[in-house]
Amino acid sequence: MFSDGSNIGKSPSDLNTSGLIYLDKQWKTFNFFDVSEVKPPDSENSPLFDSNDLSCVCSGSDNLFLGSSNGLVHILSQAFKVVRTFQAYDTGSITHMKQIDGSSLLVTIAEDLSNEPILKVWALDKTEKQTGGPKCLSTLGIHNGRKQFPISAFAALENLSQLAVGFANGSVTVVRGDLINDRGGKQRTVFDSEEPITGVEFREGPTTTLYIATTGRILTLTITGRGQGQPPKNLEDSGCGVGCMTVDKKSGDVVVVRNDAIYIYGIHGRGPSYAYEGPKQLVSVFGEYIALVSPPKADSGGKISALRRFVGARAEDIYNNSSFAILDTDLKYVAHTESLVSQIRTLFAEWGDLFLLTLDGKLFRYHEKSLQQKLDILYQRDLYVLAINFAQKAGIGNAQRNVILRKYGDYLHRKGDYDTAMQQYLKAIDSTEPSQVIRKFLDSQRINNLIEYLEELHEHDKATVDHTTLLLNCYAKLKDTQKLETFIKSGTNFDFDTAIGMCRQGGYYDQAVYLSKKQGEHSLVVDILVEDSKNYVEALDYIWRLEPTIAYPTMMKYARVLLEHCPKDATQIFIDYYTGAYRPKKDIALAAPQAPQGGAASAVQNLASFIPLPYRQANATSSPATHGNEQLNLQGAEAAAAREAEPAPSYTVPRPRTAFPLFVDHPNEFIVFLETCLDNAVLDKTDKTELYTTLFEIYLEIATSKTGVDKESWEAKAKGLIDNKDVPINTSNVLLLSHLSNFRDGTILVREQQGLRFDIFRSYTSAADTAGAIKALKKYGPEEPQLYPAALSYFTSSPKALEEAGDELGAVLKIIDDNGLMAPLQVIQTLSNNSVANMGMVKKYLSDTIERERREISNNRRLIESYRTETDAKRKEMDELGTKPTTFQARRCSACGGSLDLPTVHFLCKHSFHQRCLNQIDDEEIECPKCAPTNNNIRAFRKAQEASADQHEMFQEALQKSRDKFGTISEFFGRGVINAPLKE
Repeated sequence: MFSDGSNIGKSPSDLNTSGLIYLDKQWKTFNFFDVSEVKPPDSENSPLFDSNDLSCVCSGSDNLFLGSSNGLVHILSQAFKVVRTFQAYDTGSITHMKQIDGSSLLVTIAEDLSNEPILKVWALDKTEKQTGGPKCLSTLGIHNGRKQFPISAFAALENLSQLAVGFANGSVTVVRGDLINDRGGKQRTVFDSEEPITGVEFREGPTTTLYIATTGRILTLTITGRGQGQPPKNLEDSGCGVGCMTVDKKSGDVVVVRNDAIYIYGIHGRGPSYAYEGPKQLVSVFGEYIALVSPPKADSGGKISALRRFVGARAEDIYNNSSFAILDTDLKYVAHTESLVSQIRTLFAEWGDLFLLTLDGKLFRYHEKSLQQKLDILYQRDLYVLAINFAQKAGIGNAQRNVILRKYGDYLHRKGDYDTAMQQYLKAIDSTEPSQVIRKFLDSQRINNLIEYLEELHEHDKATVDHTTLLLNCYAKLKDTQKLETFIKSGTNFDFDTAIGMCRQGGYYDQAVYLSKKQGEHSLVVDILVEDSKNYVEALDYIWRLEPTIAYPTMMKYARVLLEHCPKDATQIFIDYYTGAYRPKKDIALAAPQAPQGGAASAVQNLASFIPLPYRQANATSSPATHGNEQLNLQGAEAAAAREAEPAPSYTVPRPRTAFPLFVDHPNEFIVFLETCLDNAVLDKTDKTELYTTLFEIYLEIATSKTGVDKESWEAKAKGLIDNKDVPINTSNVLLLSHLSNFRDGTILVREQQGLRFDIFRSYTSAADTAGAIKALKKYGPEEPQLYPAALSYFTSSPKALEEAGDELGAVLKIIDDNGLMAPLQVIQTLSNNSVANMGMVKKYLSDTIERERREISNNRRLIESYRTETDAKRKEMDELGTKPTTFQARRCSACGGSLDLPTVHFLCKHSFHQRCLNQIDDEEIECPKCAPTNNNIRAFRKAQEASADQHEMFQEALQKSRDKFGTISEFFGRGVINAPLKE
């Protein structure tokens, strides 16, 4: 595979394509790094990086450290300016350096094959007064058994408590001690082999482990902690070259590269490996990446000779190119790759960038592109899966991750992979505008994908009313009742009002009822059952199971419909509610006999089992009685009895009149309601009056529509209602209703109760009902005598009435005459108003009247004569008492009955008393005790007469009531009422 990365600063002639690293075909190559050549300022003599004296390079603490073969150390800033130079060694070449990051400590090792390597620890923040250079904290010669071999590997812990030095002769020396404080250190050769040491690395943890690499093996050695002192363990029988071993400071894992792959070694041994073929010269870990350097690829002299004929002396340079690659082993892609004409000296990382130094002194900076730039590169190549994995590894937020998913979904949609595209849209649903996705799947062929997306929107509570409407429309279009039920039973967040409306519109009434019940929308449940399903029985049963305060407005709303289709039960629920006996129905667990499983039930029947309602009742047609049915009926009766035994819930019983309009066009049910309320309800006077009045009106209304016996029956009910004295019906209402219904018995009965007998008689005469008038006259005449004069006038008003009256005319005249209701002259005047009556009809009446008056005149004359005789006798007695002496012959006391003795008192009334028996007080005038009561009565009577002389109203009232006017006048004349006042 060839790199698609750029090689900044190189012309095509500088590149050798044959020197590229051959990668596994699964690894994709990108250009995620911007490459620029660094131009450091020159030193006084020659450029530092191009100097042959440069022997080693290290970085740390925002500085770059260059070691030279003449023992000098140069410290460069971020601008690559030399900020400090000091002589670290007088002899020998500085071959290894390590700067302890975050501190001022620098470790250097200089080699001179004539002597042991010298290790020094420098404190860069301290200065020697004599030399002006940094202070050397400690100096140590590294032992190798007195064998002079170059150092091939070096490693140190961050606290410099332990250092490991590998030699080319196969030995490893570990230095322990406090080198920072120059307290000396102990050295020990911990490993010795015939294979050269190619790398050493420390891994810290519960134990400190030293990884040792040779050309043929990888070993581990525990130098502190559990297992210390044990011989090295052979980790793998394959080694690596010098520079092909490093440590990942973040994870602590050791990275080893060989020609076939990249190997990771952890605390438990070898970990994952990544196939990546090609020779390896140098490896370095940079963040999440592994940087690899490959040496020039060996070639035969024939190719070089052939190429020299075309390009001249540069033919050898083309085949001596080094390759450089930056890999991400987790995601298996090449972040950058290029070929360099010059061989690579070293790699180092500092200031957030990776640097590469070639043998010809050129320094290249590799700056990682921003996340968005890298994603844009992936978008351009449609590598969305890699972009998603890349974003996850980078730990970006959900919003940016969802952008990638949406782009991936759009890409798949363009390719026609709709199902996979929808999966990406679903993953990005949290921050995606739903309309962007919905528009892509509005095609009817993609309706299943659209349903999937809309369902997920509801699951994430991101659906709007329009989304719910669209989803339900999709279900309806597919006629997928099962999915519709699953959706509404899933408890997914959606707008219930919209769902209910769509179910009703689509004809899914049972589902609409389920949702309404789930939301507690009792009125809506009944609305659907009544207006849509036309299931009036279930609607009424549902209302009957609600609490009183909830049931009342619902049953009032649908009362007329329910009365029309379920008159009996609807009337009963109103009776219960208005009599205070309303009790919500409740179901009890019934032990129904098991039935064999039949075929799959309908979706609607399945839905009923999931309804979380205060009730669920099955409405089934009656079947022939079986043992199971009888048991169910018995249990139903027990449930009803149990319900009746429960106390009625407390609620405010409405006034009965509020139910009156509901029973329009349902008179029979209305009568049942009214009669039951009157029998069972606790009513005040006003409610009773309204109920009785309305019931009376309904009786008359039905009677009006009937004929014959039925009419009489209803009129009898109406009459019996008002005939009861305890029924509080307003008289005016009865009269009005009776008049409107032509119910004469009602009018008559009310007038009887009100004492309006004359009006009753007049109603008959007005209707020319002679028989009724005669009947009323006989019934009310004794109590109302004035009816007879009126009857006389009516009987003689027309020949027909006279003919129908018959002998009643004589009877009326007789009663008038006997009771003195009319004077004979008045009778004659009444009869003479028209020419109907003749003298022959009243002949007997007139003769009897004349004869009677003659007898009265004779009697009056005799009475007058007797009064005159008695008056003359009294006057004579009074004269004798005043003029003649009186002889008293009594011998005994009228009071005590004893014989009279002196002193004695005699009265003119012929009574005599002992003086002691009279109880006389001083000179008080005394009166005969025997005659005193009679005298007092006479005086009181006289006094009353005198008092009544001024009471003219009493005289007028008595005169009006009297049948004998002259007699009354005479009586009051005798009392002195008419006497003229006496002049003094």
